[in-house]
Amino acid sequence: MSTTVVSGMRPTGRLHLGHYHGVLKNWLRLQNEHESFFFVADLHALTTHYEHPEGIRQSTWELLVEWLAVGLEPEKATLFVQSWIPQHAELALLLGMLTPLSWLERVPTFKDQQEQLRDRDLATFGFLGYPALMSADILLYDAAWVPVGADQVAHLEICRELARRFNSLYGRSTADAEAAEAGLRALGKKLKQQYQRLQERYQQEGDEAAIAQAREILHGAASINETTRILLLAMLEGKGRTILIEPKALLTEAAKMPGLDGRKMSKSYGNAIGLREEPEAVRKKLLTMPTDPARVGRHDPGEPERCPVWPFHQVYSSTETRAWVMEGCRSAGIGCVDCKNALVEKVLEEQAPIRERAEDWAAQPQRLREIAAHGAEKARTRAEQTLARVREVMGLDGG
Repeated sequence: MSTTVVSGMRPTGRLHLGHYHGVLKNWLRLQNEHESFFFVADLHALTTHYEHPEGIRQSTWELLVEWLAVGLEPEKATLFVQSWIPQHAELALLLGMLTPLSWLERVPTFKDQQEQLRDRDLATFGFLGYPALMSADILLYDAAWVPVGADQVAHLEICRELARRFNSLYGRSTADAEAAEAGLRALGKKLKQQYQRLQERYQQEGDEAAIAQAREILHGAASINETTRILLLAMLEGKGRTILIEPKALLTEAAKMPGLDGRKMSKSYGNAIGLREEPEAVRKKLLTMPTDPARVGRHDPGEPERCPVWPFHQVYSSTETRAWVMEGCRSAGIGCVDCKNALVEKVLEEQAPIRERAEDWAAQPQRLREIAAHGAEKARTRAEQTLARVREVMGLDGG
């Protein structure tokens, strides 16, 4: 079984500590455990930033610099730029031929992002069809696993559904297709129509109840034999020869890195600390963080659980320091500045080697291009193998 892992990031600016603790630390582990493909998703960036592409090129190289600075190794993981692999766009187009519109419209982020990004015109083919591109990104590399958080599992499901639908449509021999058609005719007109409606409901809407009803029809049909029944059941569930591997979600721990205001760390919220932000800027941000509103004065006791600073201590501080903060805050034995100063040093200590390595990599543009080119060559080789299978079964191989 394949043990390949695939994941990517959009180049929309420099990374922050939320990216490091929520994604990159996980990638560092995966590169030692699986064959890993990590890509800069510049085509995805165009789905929402097509009118202003000027920053994508620069952000692409900054993203690669920061990946290398945190410890991703081109000798262990394949690092590449999505647009350098034309097979991503080709497979996305081919998958689009068989992707029901209803699937695209029910993806959770479709309406959410349209609401959040009202200042941009997102009524575009590219934005609606981005799940097909996302699926192509994954399916091209026969990925067994895709690292996602629990809130992203629904996004991966459309990729799994597309793989099943593709295998259902193109993963059968001519003999299988003829036998299935003969079986449907043997059911009679009424049962055949019921079966086909239920099949469509399941494959386009994911309606599990439709499967159960169709099974009842097949198991109760005396006009077909057991071999035909098994074939029609497989067809109902979208099973056929595996051409595209159906990936599974590799659940990652929920990101523990909050923003400066207690919300999720995000550049759009203005509550982020850059991965390689200057020390004085980091110090100022941390020392001016809001704290427990109950601590009006230095001698007022507080409650760490109500304070946006406390989650930072849970990420950065030792057990002893956390106990000191908990006791000192509740007894007013320490002030908020004391609490924050202990945190500042730990954050700066983590950032210092990352910042140093990033400066070193940024000074080697030719080496960065070599790494991206080598990764692209390896990715193209793997992607072309998948597309050769796809073209053959879709009648596009010139045979």
